[in-house]
Amino acid sequence: MSSPNFIDYIKFYSRSGHGGAGCRHFHREKFIDKGGPDGGDGGRGGHVILRGNAQLWTLLHLKYRKHVIAEAGKSGEGQNMTGSFGKDEILEVPLGTVARRFETGELLCEINTDGQEVILTPGGRGGKGNAHFATSTNQAPQHAQPGEPGIEEWIVLELKLLADVGLVGFPNAGKSTLLSVVSAAKPKIADYAFTTLTPNLGVVPYRDEKSFVMADIPGIIEGAAEGKGLGIRFLRHIERNSLLLFLVPADAKDIRQEFAILLNELKKYNPELLDKKRVLAISKADMLDDELKEEIKKELPTEIPTVFISALTNQGIKELKDLIWKELH
Repeated sequence: MSSPNFIDYIKFYSRSGHGGAGCRHFHREKFIDKGGPDGGDGGRGGHVILRGNAQLWTLLHLKYRKHVIAEAGKSGEGQNMTGSFGKDEILEVPLGTVARRFETGELLCEINTDGQEVILTPGGRGGKGNAHFATSTNQAPQHAQPGEPGIEEWIVLELKLLADVGLVGFPNAGKSTLLSVVSAAKPKIADYAFTTLTPNLGVVPYRDEKSFVMADIPGIIEGAAEGKGLGIRFLRHIERNSLLLFLVPADAKDIRQEFAILLNELKKYNPELLDKKRVLAISKADMLDDELKEEIKKELPTEIPTVFISALTNQGIKELKDLIWKELH
């Protein structure tokens, strides 16, 4: 995935089509002086529809489409002819796309399967023709309904990445380096905070031609759930991961405390994230000798599987893959 082209948030103006007006018309035929009402119904206005597409990984193709306007329905005609429906506007989106109303934040839908279609902004109904209003006491109704107006609203689309494993850690914990070692992904790597500004995905090969998908989520800092650092912009990507891989560097001042802070930020953002399976990896373990590792193990939380790794020397990488595969299955 190319980072500059990864777009996971867009806002656009959505307007569905107006419904067509019903027709006021009376039957006319040779030798029939006073035919009955035969005005047809108006056509439905076009919907704005979201459709899931498993081949898409980003919202880039919608970035510059600021206005999505569906076609209006056609008016009804005589001889009970219904007007044609307005053309629907169909937006194809990657799986994991969430739609919300911009003004209220109300959740409208979430697209999770290929080919899934959801009417985002419904078109207006067509009006009924005067043929519907004939009664025994009013056999020549002069009334037909106008079509319903379409709906206008601002919509926000957010993408939540679908990955088996989500990498969670502070900036500079070594997440991008690990992803580059275990997969073919080429994330940007540098020795300063917030090197990763967009999520990166990598397919990690495992034994017997098996594999799993790992996502490098941009670094979380204390207070991220309140908007500090990169804020909650990327925390939503963690919601669709099956397993969370916490990465804490061996040179951290307090490994247990860093893990607790990361866990607390996830809890504040969405308590349900704590129900996911978790693995703790101590990165940069090439800096440690056996004695130091034993000392650190005494301080580690006991409720989570832990492994020491080094992306530089490949120390513990096989053990990490085995552990992840075991937890996933």
